[in-house]
Amino acid sequence: MNKPYIVGIAGGSGSGKTFFLKRFLDHFTADEVCLVSQDDYYIPVAHNMTAEENKLYNFDLPATVDHEHFEDDINKLLNRQTIFKKEYTFNNPNAVPKTLEIKSAPILIVEGLFILHFRGIANDDALYKWINHVVPAYKEFLLPYKNECDLVITNNGHTAEDILLVTEKISRELREKVLS
Repeated sequence: MNKPYIVGIAGGSGSGKTFFLKRFLDHFTADEVCLVSQDDYYIPVAHNMTAEENKLYNFDLPATVDHEHFEDDINKLLNRQTIFKKEYTFNNPNAVPKTLEIKSAPILIVEGLFILHFRGIANDDALYKWINHVVPAYKEFLLPYKNECDLVITNNGHTAEDILLVTEKISRELREKVLS
């Protein structure tokens, strides 16, 4: 049996990954594609923090993600196994997380801030240590891999038409390559 075809979706916080994925997934059935979000692998910390500490906590660091569990679950999906994972509740200690059942499919979408960083490729382009959250993390952990990506989508517009066109094109190509 062939292993699933992997599609990686990376980008900084607030860059439009979720919006893109919602439009992209509209082109597939649940049997054709599965999605693993790195957000669901943040190490739980909210229960040990005050509200102020929680507000100031920097999630834009690779150390905040349980990357070993993330990689183990991806390997299970690649081996056609189903995984069960508690959903990410955005560091809200009062939210009760649902248990997600993620079934393997011919197309496996892996999305998150650090999916490229955890591949073990050196950050040659990172010129300085960052002191804030989103922009420094983007520059250090995402931007260095931009030239290795098959497609980079710039989401600077205020309308959805460009994203809809891109998702239609990519889904058509994937359908032809993987599902035909």
